[in-house]
Amino acid sequence: MKSWSRMQDVVAVVVGVFAMLSPIWVDTNNAARWSLIVLGALIALSGLVHMARPEMGWAEYAMGIMGVLLFISPWVMGFSAMGGAAWTAWVVGVLAVVVAVTGLPMMSSRMHGHGMHRHGGLASH
Repeated sequence: MKSWSRMQDVVAVVVGVFAMLSPIWVDTNNAARWSLIVLGALIALSGLVHMARPEMGWAEYAMGIMGVLLFISPWVMGFSAMGGAAWTAWVVGVLAVVVAVTGLPMMSSRMHGHGMHRHGGLASH
């Protein structure tokens, strides 16, 4: 479970950096460029934070929120007609949300596992 969580963090960092650097090779306007740079950097940062401090569960939620914001940014920021920039935002946004959501059950089970130890575990029958 730990190695899968680590792989998710690596994926988040890679796709975040990809989005952040994508204005180098895709046509953008000012809104597209800054949406991709800022939200990509925040996705990568949340992956790095979770990689360094796995107990910081808020990083998973932050990654999911940034993924949703990146996904809707082409419509909100008006660059949905810019194929490369829009598709980058949509694909990276979906991947960030998928990575975040798949990490949530593991975080939840870890929290419940720790809670069982504090409260004496399961009742015996």
